[in-house]
Amino acid sequence: MIKQVKDIPDIIQQGIQSGWKTWSGSQLAEDLTLEADVVIIGTGAGGGTAGEILSKAGLKVILVEEGPLKSSNKFDMQESSAYSDLYQEGMARGSKDGAFTIMQGRCVGGSTTVNWTSSFRTPDETLNHWTQHHHLAGFSPAEMAPWFEMMEKRLNVHKWKKAPNANNQVLADGCDKMGYSWKTIPRNVSGCWDLGYCGTGCPTNAKQSMLVTTIPETLNNNGELVFRAQARRLLVKGDRVEGVLCHAMHEDGVTYTGKKITINAKHTVMACGGINGPGLLLRSNIPDPKNLIGKRTFLHPVTFSVSEFENEIAGYYGAPQSTYSDHFQWIHGATGPISYKLEVNPMQPALMAAVIMGHGEQHRKQMTMLPRMNSMIALLRDGFDEQSQGGSIELRNDDSPVIDYEFNDYLKDGLKRSLITMAEVQFAGGAKRVRPVHTRSDFSTTLADAKNQINQLDCSPNAIRVGSAHVMGGCAMGANESEGVVDSMGQSFHLDNLSILDGSTFPTSIGANPQLSIYGMVAKQATALAKTLT
Repeated sequence: MIKQVKDIPDIIQQGIQSGWKTWSGSQLAEDLTLEADVVIIGTGAGGGTAGEILSKAGLKVILVEEGPLKSSNKFDMQESSAYSDLYQEGMARGSKDGAFTIMQGRCVGGSTTVNWTSSFRTPDETLNHWTQHHHLAGFSPAEMAPWFEMMEKRLNVHKWKKAPNANNQVLADGCDKMGYSWKTIPRNVSGCWDLGYCGTGCPTNAKQSMLVTTIPETLNNNGELVFRAQARRLLVKGDRVEGVLCHAMHEDGVTYTGKKITINAKHTVMACGGINGPGLLLRSNIPDPKNLIGKRTFLHPVTFSVSEFENEIAGYYGAPQSTYSDHFQWIHGATGPISYKLEVNPMQPALMAAVIMGHGEQHRKQMTMLPRMNSMIALLRDGFDEQSQGGSIELRNDDSPVIDYEFNDYLKDGLKRSLITMAEVQFAGGAKRVRPVHTRSDFSTTLADAKNQINQLDCSPNAIRVGSAHVMGGCAMGANESEGVVDSMGQSFHLDNLSILDGSTFPTSIGANPQLSIYGMVAKQATALAKTLT
């Protein structure tokens, strides 16, 4: 199989050989200055989408990426290298108090290169909430539908047609037994080999990430790519942004080379995410009279529940996510007690060794049951209720950004309810033992015992395992400068030629894996922006 994978053409290397203009900060012998119509900071769902649309409109676009340029012939499905190479802070990014573990891509293509391919439209309930409560124009379900459809076609998004792997089947079977609704997940893949290692980069180019779709198209349209370049501050003069100053980075992705990269541009687009984006604005001392930058940053707090089966599950093979349940997502309406989406996570050994928690012999025993283990997750929908304000971004002493996210009673209630629901589904799906992931939990052999244990758990920070792969907000859209950092088209309220086009502009979380939401929103915004710049 390895030979077969290596026989697949490497789209990136072919493009470079054909004459693409790319620059690696790690290779610069001297400072670099570039000129562009538009500089785009970030190459994930927002940056990649904007780059293609703006370059096709005839604008000279330069893409900037902090991480490395890796491609199919470098994706060897090895966790030991993938996590350190392709993720923010070596996959160890966390909240200020360490309570959250945050998985974010840091490579060309951003999180789209390493995500698990789940592609949901923004739920109608979310769009209606934004329209009614955050006064956004143009975000009704009917107005957004054509843009979602456009990007679904562009990235080959369709419901997964193969049978779910055993890990996903547990969710389907358990929901059926409990009478909970579930559905099949749409995925952005073409010719998927069903390997299951999506989180380490796709070696077959089946995942239709920005790495193999919009970024190549941008470079084919006179665009340029600068990678291993960390955006340190925006170059601001008066009420205009004149570009961005970047620091070149060594191949280790941690240290600076001492070389600087200056990109002068007529228009600047930020698409660097809900942590790095506010961090860049804070470092740049951008006007913020209402103190909104970095506030209301949302994470879809994720709880985990593992279970043991008699039969083999082998959750490390097959499409990572192909079933989901929104049965509890809108059960209280858009507001009210925090609600959640049920999914499963892929179960590669190193990932699971970190997820399941525990020490010594206890941890060893859990890992030996990995082939027979199911792992389920709940994504909590934060930001819809007054009691859910999310987190805030601040700068550490070295000017790197970090999120401070409060654990209040509202959140703790949702954490416990989600763990109980997952225990119900896992037992109903055939599990013989279930364990809510927590520092002081153990396996339960009955649902009654599991519920009793969960109700007694301390859900304080660092006691319960909470993760996130979805950082949203921090530069929210709003109807005016009192309600947001940017308007509904992503244009800054305070700087004439600055746009923010990514999930950091969401006024709440969305209640679904966010990549398609970003694609559709940015397609609309970038199309409008192109008309104003050409």
